[in-house]
Amino acid sequence: MEKLEHILIVSITPYFLEKEFSWFEENLTQILKAQKTQSFWQDNTLFLQKEQKINVSEVLRKLDEMGYEKVFKIEQPGDFSLLGGIIDIFPVNTPFAIRLDFLGSKIEHIEKLPLQIADETSAKALLKKRLKSQKIFSDLKGLKQGDYLTHLDHGIGRFVGIEQSLKFKTQNAKLNYYVLEYANGDKLYVPFGLERKLTRYIGFAEPKLSRLGSNLWQKTKYKIKEEAEAFAKELLTMFSQKEIAQRPPYVKRELYETLQTSFPYALTADQAQCLKEIENDFAKEKPADRVICGDVGFGKTEVALRACVLAAENNRQAVLMCPTTVLASQHFQTFQKRLARLPVKIALLSRLQNMSEKKKIYDALQKGTIDILIATHSVLNKNIRFHNLGLLVIDDEQKFGVKQKEILRAQNPALDVLYLSATPIPRTLYMALSSLKQISFIHTPPDGRKPIQTFILPFQKEVIKNALKKELARDGQIYFLHNRVQTILSFKKFLQDLLGDYPKAHIGILHAKMSEKEIIKTLNDFQNGKINLLLATTIIENGLDISNANTFIVDNATKLGLAQAYQLRGRIGRSDKQSFAYFLYPRGTLKGLAKKRLAALKQAQELGAGYRIAQTDLEIRGAGNILGKEQSGNINKIGLNLYCQMLSEAIEKIKRSQA
Repeated sequence: MEKLEHILIVSITPYFLEKEFSWFEENLTQILKAQKTQSFWQDNTLFLQKEQKINVSEVLRKLDEMGYEKVFKIEQPGDFSLLGGIIDIFPVNTPFAIRLDFLGSKIEHIEKLPLQIADETSAKALLKKRLKSQKIFSDLKGLKQGDYLTHLDHGIGRFVGIEQSLKFKTQNAKLNYYVLEYANGDKLYVPFGLERKLTRYIGFAEPKLSRLGSNLWQKTKYKIKEEAEAFAKELLTMFSQKEIAQRPPYVKRELYETLQTSFPYALTADQAQCLKEIENDFAKEKPADRVICGDVGFGKTEVALRACVLAAENNRQAVLMCPTTVLASQHFQTFQKRLARLPVKIALLSRLQNMSEKKKIYDALQKGTIDILIATHSVLNKNIRFHNLGLLVIDDEQKFGVKQKEILRAQNPALDVLYLSATPIPRTLYMALSSLKQISFIHTPPDGRKPIQTFILPFQKEVIKNALKKELARDGQIYFLHNRVQTILSFKKFLQDLLGDYPKAHIGILHAKMSEKEIIKTLNDFQNGKINLLLATTIIENGLDISNANTFIVDNATKLGLAQAYQLRGRIGRSDKQSFAYFLYPRGTLKGLAKKRLAALKQAQELGAGYRIAQTDLEIRGAGNILGKEQSGNINKIGLNLYCQMLSEAIEKIKRSQA
């Protein structure tokens, strides 16, 4: 290896990334002169010479401050690694990597490593992209004491607070630091300005703190980086296959425009934007593959309905696939009402139909006399043949497995597919996948909606009685969640005794042990107002859209997960009336995690809070849905945000190598 007498290493900043490698050689004398007096050059350059006395720790600290990433094995500009008294560095201002060999606190040798850059322009472009993505993935707004953070070089720590101090002798002024606690009580001080090295830790469980000075973090990161690259290749292969398929663009729009004018409400800006994106997808020859992500009750169904009509008008059959019979029946009723005056034939396929009814539907689908089919997973039956299936809409897409979702596409590669999801997709994951997957967001609530007033109180008869009577007095309806089938009948008697002979109360019961027909009848009675107090288990979590139901009561909220509690609360507040949610708990039981969950739920009263509430609970679910179970372990080891950053960089790297 070629020996060097000295080396200049500069920080990873846009200013230096604009310069060619030759510029640093030509201006070395001026740089060293400026380094003596000007703070910019002192902070952003490191000049090292053979035989120079300097501690290994001081070099490592400086590399860290200049934005270099500590890795297990260096591969690209901006990396450094440590093994005993040897530091390998790939400076961003040289076409080669170098090795510093220390003897105690003296640099014994500086050597060129065989690792070199083939193309300076593409290497710099990749670095700029990496710098940008680090800033995107590092979002420290609203950071609280006790939050977990992942440091790019040191692993997972707990945020202690911000300190102002003079940490190092070389400093001539006090600086602000993020203070992180690691295993064994060790502390790490990260100066302001290096936020890009920190990402919020989002994982499935409480993480284990990393140990400072250990090589384990670098090994973990190296392994996951390799796996992220393999996964990125899989993703790119899958998406490139979808790119090959073609179908004629959608052109007819008369029925679609009639449907638009018949909508009794004004579309929100997000709904309008989402529809515009779908229309643009349908106008191309390439099949649509779009995720529509929106909070509960924010109008995803109307978007899906219009897409189905646009498909039907263009002589293509559409399927809306739902995870439950309850949800399928609800959608069927909605579609029937909205499309009553249009020449569009709709059918429902679920466990509610007997075999002879199903055979008639199968026959009509094959002949093409059914335009829109609303179905449960029974639509995946291999006996079903379509006349011309063009659009598949999957509602609550997280409830279906990856293979289930691909069955119909395998039969028809040119199928347009829309996925509806109320589970938030993390922003960082969206950024990582944005070049591959189309995603639309519906963040804004419909006009006139009011935030749900949320109360967290101990279980008291008086509270329940007042809440029930208040809603019934305005001729409203109530969901009462009692999540134990064994005691639901005795709880009904408790409510009857509590209300006495109050004439307005008509109580119905709903749980999963009832037959499908009983469930649908009870729901219809609730929807038509025959029942105004629905005592139910969590079966009501999905699909109910009853604008007159504006009070929700849970008798024991400590048993609910945060995401589930949020989804359940979303059953109410679907009109311009003020709605009320009461999360009750047995006295003396509100401790630990249950207390934190309910406090977060109370804080998230504003509309659209589903995108901010409990990142750990909701976003991880959303990430797991898109990435699959195999990647979940990796997310847990390093945190979702850093994983997404790695995935984003891997996708970019592979795309460049294929270009």
